[in-house]
Formats: sequence, structure tokens, C-alpha cells
Amino acid sequence: MSETVYNRIALLRAERNVTRKQLAEALGVHYQTIGYLERGEYSPSLSLALRIAGYFEVPVEVVFSTRPFPRIGERSA
Repeated sequence: MSETVYNRIALLRAERNVTRKQLAEALGVHYQTIGYLERGEYSPSLSLALRIAGYFEVPVEVVFSTRPFPRIGERSA
């Protein structure tokens, strides 16, 4: 059973003005991997998820969730 993993990678990249290529190079992955992650076409390994969170200096829960993130301006239930 495959569970969807939601993420805020694109939002974090935009906030920090980081390209997919820059992020990929920092993480040691192909830039297309970042695109697959952002579109939800690929779920990261635990190691990669932790490296992404570490890159952005936030807890992993800020980047990834098994529930959709509320849209900006919406309150979470």
C-alpha cells in the first residue's frame, strides 16, 4: 500500500530563491528528482527527507506530511 506524501519543497525553494538544480546539487541528487518530489510522483527515502529538512533548517514535519497542507491563509483544523 502506497501512502501519498505531501511536501512543501516548492514553497521553501521559492521563499529562499533556490532553484531545483541548486537544491539537487546540495543534496547529491538529480534535479529531476526534485521535480518528481514536488509533484508528488516520488516519495523520498527517510534519509533524503531528513537531508531536505536539514538543507532548509526546519523540522522534517514542516516539509513533509501524510495529510495535505492547508493553503496559505487557511486555518488548519
